[in-house]
Amino acid sequence: MGIVAPEVGKHSWPVMATHDGLKDRLAELLGDALIEVIAHAGETSVLVQRDRLVEVVTKLRDAPDLRLNQLIDICGADYPERAERFEVVVHLLSMALNLRLRVKVSTDGHAPVPSLVEVWPNAGWYERETWDCYGVMFAGNPDMRRILTDYGFEGHPFRKDFPLTGHVELRWSEEHKRVVYEPVKLAQDFRSFDFLSPWEGTDYVLPGDEKAGK
Repeated sequence: MGIVAPEVGKHSWPVMATHDGLKDRLAELLGDALIEVIAHAGETSVLVQRDRLVEVVTKLRDAPDLRLNQLIDICGADYPERAERFEVVVHLLSMALNLRLRVKVSTDGHAPVPSLVEVWPNAGWYERETWDCYGVMFAGNPDMRRILTDYGFEGHPFRKDFPLTGHVELRWSEEHKRVVYEPVKLAQDFRSFDFLSPWEGTDYVLPGDEKAGK
């Protein structure tokens, strides 16, 4: 049995369920903090002013007809050709209305993005991951340490200009009795590929494949 959301004020769920209805409501709610509403693949995203991110998500959380009160994820994207090359994407969910929304802000990598830890405490973990992978700082996050890469790691591995082989690798040195960092060396074995996907097939026969012809 499906959930039927009741009407809340003048904005009813059937209206909010359509992109145009949601677009109009977002424009009304967010005002000049809203830059653009994007519809793609049946989903809606909003691009908003970076310095007003906390205000925007608070309104989306508290609006009784939206109730986007669950933070699903915060992640990054890198578009090197843009002046503000990084996008920070906040994924919100309303369990009550089965409604999802992406909230995006952009930065050049130097201007920090306001932290959302005061709105959702779990945002701290997602922001640390975005900082680690993209180098985007979050103003107000009390713990901006790396969370995925190792101590002493150089650079941010999800940036488009980050070398595919990285900068350094670590190993245990019996000589020094500690972990040491060395420039990455990629063995020739890992440079040879047949460039065929499993759907296209390969030029060699895997063990067991010979039984298929019997």
